[in-house]
Amino acid sequence: MNNMSFGEFKVEVQTTNNRGASPEEVAHRCVGKIVAFSEDAHPTLRDQAIAYRDSIEKLLVIYMKQAIQSDRTTVYNAIKEAGHPTLAEYIRKM
Repeated sequence: MNNMSFGEFKVEVQTTNNRGASPEEVAHRCVGKIVAFSEDAHPTLRDQAIAYRDSIEKLLVIYMKQAIQSDRTTVYNAIKEAGHPTLAEYIRKM
C-alpha cells in the first residue's frame, strides 16, 4: 500500500494481480476507517479497541460474502433468462 497526503486528503493505493480485492481485503480497509485508536492509548482501552475492530472486520467479511453471493444469483438468473444457460452455470460456480 502506498500513502500520499495532499493537505487534508490522504490517498491510499492498493493493487492486486489479475483479480479484484477479496472480501477480507476490503473489510480490512473498511474497518480501518471505522475504528481508530491511538497507539498511546491506555493498554486496556487499546486492547478493547483492537478486539472491537477485529470483530467488526469479521462481521464485514460475512456480510460482504453474502452480498457477493446474492449478486451472483441475480447475474446467474439474468444470464440464464437471456438464453445462455452454460454461461450462467459458469457464473454460478464462481
